[in-house]
Amino acid sequence: MKLGFATFLLVCLLLSSSVFEATMAAFCDSKCGVRCSKAGYQERCLKYCGICCEKCHCVPSGTYGNKDECPCYRDLKNSKGNPKCP
Repeated sequence: MKLGFATFLLVCLLLSSSVFEATMAAFCDSKCGVRCSKAGYQERCLKYCGICCEKCHCVPSGTYGNKDECPCYRDLKNSKGNPKCP
């Protein structure tokens, strides 16, 4: 009985995790699409915006600036100390 209940809880946890990941991916794709709509290097912008969105769970509004809306996104740096997120 205890094994069955533990298995049930594990399955529920895995399902809710995958649903959350799918929802977050859709959120990041749409927000980064707007953020990078005017970028000169769109593929690179979408790549780094997606990385930052997955880590911070937010993307600033607009196509440029407004990074104060998301401090985590604003404060991520690359290996050279420059801003990582577009």
